[in-house]
Amino acid sequence: MPTDDRNFFVDRILSYLTAENVCWTLLGLFALIVVIQIIYYLFVFSRLSFHKPSDTDSAEPSVSVIICARNELKNLKANLVSILEQDYRTFQVIVVNDCSWDESEKYLEELAEKYSHLKIVSIKEQERYEHGKKFALTIGIKSAQYEHLLLTDADCYPATNQWIRKMMNKYDRDIKIVVGYGAYIREKSFINSWIRFDTAFNAMQYLSYALGRNTYMGVGRNLSYLRSLFFANKGFASHQHIMSGDDDLFVNETARASNTAVQLHPDAFTYSKPKTNFTDWFRQKKRHVSASGLYRFKHKMSLGLFILSTILFYALLIALLISKFKIVWVASAFGLRLVIQMAIFGSCLKKLKETDLIPLIPVYDVFVAFIYPLVALSNLFVKNKTWK
Repeated sequence: MPTDDRNFFVDRILSYLTAENVCWTLLGLFALIVVIQIIYYLFVFSRLSFHKPSDTDSAEPSVSVIICARNELKNLKANLVSILEQDYRTFQVIVVNDCSWDESEKYLEELAEKYSHLKIVSIKEQERYEHGKKFALTIGIKSAQYEHLLLTDADCYPATNQWIRKMMNKYDRDIKIVVGYGAYIREKSFINSWIRFDTAFNAMQYLSYALGRNTYMGVGRNLSYLRSLFFANKGFASHQHIMSGDDDLFVNETARASNTAVQLHPDAFTYSKPKTNFTDWFRQKKRHVSASGLYRFKHKMSLGLFILSTILFYALLIALLISKFKIVWVASAFGLRLVIQMAIFGSCLKKLKETDLIPLIPVYDVFVAFIYPLVALSNLFVKNKTWK
């Protein structure tokens, strides 16, 4: 480029970079971001907001409930009986005792004397071979007697004795996967309300996408699929190299528009105790987020756009408030988004029985914009290496 042309081009840029022009640009971007957010609220999250749970007349297929446990004696004592005593015709409960060194095996053997449908599968520690939960779960699935599998964790308990029945009611000739909701127990603390909001926020996403026939994940605390689907997919072979993903990556690979159903009846929820401090939650969140990099491209783009738009919304809002440019316009756009967000997210939280979190939506929405990027950045430098 000739010098004169280059100087002209630079002069044009500098002449544009006045305070007012920059503010107009920021305002335009802010308006675009608000529109993107509202589109997600009205056309994605509204699916969960307006969903009405319904049951079908099911043949009640025989079920293998699978639980992987490592040193989970306390949780097994608290939760396992409520699963063994489900009101269902034919089912077995398989507990994979994964290299536990506590008294889990002894307790399980005592229970097996009372409950004939409890099957114990024990994995012994091997010095030369370290494995994660995927190996234990694979062993459990291979040991399953029945085609229909229902997965949960040792620290989870079903909301009612109708859990199995409600999850199985969603199966028909075409369904191979049933996605449920795994909630956390409500306690009176800030970290508890944040973790429950984060859990519900993620559920709003994956359940809304599933209801839109675009399923991208499920949670291992409450997930069902067919044994034949697991083996047809070669289990977890494609992502065996990472610790996480035994639930969401498997579903992301195998879910299709016609083979997945969602069960949102409150009787089908499971509950567990959340982490009790921010550090433990952050480590857990990192593990969950690390798997998302292997999602299908369309899911990564769609989910990424929503989170990015949330981050940019607050960044641009702060910039415009500092500049004091067109405050009425900015406030109007902010208010419109807030009203729609409160209506849609509030309805979703009611569906998930998390009504106490509704007033906190605006607060925790800000947390999402600032904490999620920290989780993503942390994953670039520190990797999780724990079983759970």
